Amino acid sequence: MPTVLISGAGIAGPALAHWLTGAGYRVVVVEVVPEVRSGGQTVDLRGAGHDVAERMGLLEAVSAKALEQRGAAWVRTDGSRRAEMPVTAFHGNGLVSKLEILRGDLVDVLYQATRARTDYRFGTRITDIDDTTATLSDGSTVTADLIVGADGPHSAVRRLVFGPEDRFTTPLGGYNAWFSAPDTVGLDGWYLLYQEPGLNASMRPSHDPAVAKAGLAFRSGPLDYDRRDTEAQIELLRGHFAEARWHCPQLLAAAAEADDFHFDAFLQVHMDSFTRGRVALLGDAGYCASPLSGMGTSLALVGAYVLAGELGPADSFAAETLPAALARYETVMRPYIDRCQTLANGIDGYLPKSSSDIAVTAAVMKWMQRWPLRPIAERKWFTTADSIALPEY
Repeated sequence: MPTVLISGAGIAGPALAHWLTGAGYRVVVVEVVPEVRSGGQTVDLRGAGHDVAERMGLLEAVSAKALEQRGAAWVRTDGSRRAEMPVTAFHGNGLVSKLEILRGDLVDVLYQATRARTDYRFGTRITDIDDTTATLSDGSTVTADLIVGADGPHSAVRRLVFGPEDRFTTPLGGYNAWFSAPDTVGLDGWYLLYQEPGLNASMRPSHDPAVAKAGLAFRSGPLDYDRRDTEAQIELLRGHFAEARWHCPQLLAAAAEADDFHFDAFLQVHMDSFTRGRVALLGDAGYCASPLSGMGTSLALVGAYVLAGELGPADSFAAETLPAALARYETVMRPYIDRCQTLANGIDGYLPKSSSDIAVTAAVMKWMQRWPLRPIAERKWFTTADSIALPEY
């Protein structure tokens, strides 16, 4: 029974575990946090990602946890709306898609579907990789036929095998914080975005009508900060949002109290090759397209499907055929990755530089939904998720 060691129990890792255990592999998944991550922001299942979930047999379970959402709206300081994009826009593939789920809920669906046949080791991470043997933070070792880094844009596996992070990450010019906050607006199923020059505050509905999934984002060049120092990150937010209006004061207060606070840069991951020897990268670790692309979940699910499919059944796995399988994984995925990464990632629309840019953004959002711009906008921005023909394995 060939063994695959996966770093990361988010979306990509358990999705790969689903396919590989079903094909007869022994799969070990290590995750640095002590348990499955709950909470998180909303992610969407569209295009090929939706099709993969259906092929996994998990679409019903995912749909049962989906959020009821009405669309997105851009608001002024007094709460009046500059523009709206209902969930029905662009055949359900607009800014808010027809199937959206909290990240933690999707992770839980994947974990529950794989936990009985996968060796999950929480509170553990890979600290060293020597050919086919990985040393873990608890002192144990795992010898694997393949090691997969599915551990996000700041991947430890990528750093150990491919080199320092700054060789592969491209900052897009902004930072964002995600957290839960009281719904002080009355969202009623709407995703609301409030903008000031260089700033964006957003609130999205959750399953609890009293709780919103909030975001505070600001434009900035690269910052030197400690990714483990939450208080320092909140101070960065306070510095940028000190004079911001709308519900920003309440959101700042909620950020300081939230137990699910997360802060990171808007960035992409670009690699000439995301496989090396017996190591492969999957999802954001190898080809993050940025949170603003809306393609992270689809890339993770499609990548897992393709990697498992190219590896083939466990009873036909052989070390000498692994390089060819990994090469095919890259070949199949590369056009889809390139399309997702060249998609307009929206930093200027999400974080406009001036008041006039804010007005232009709202106007664009309104007019792109109308004839004759609608089909042009749909082709340019809202068909990317379908831009791969999934192989039949």
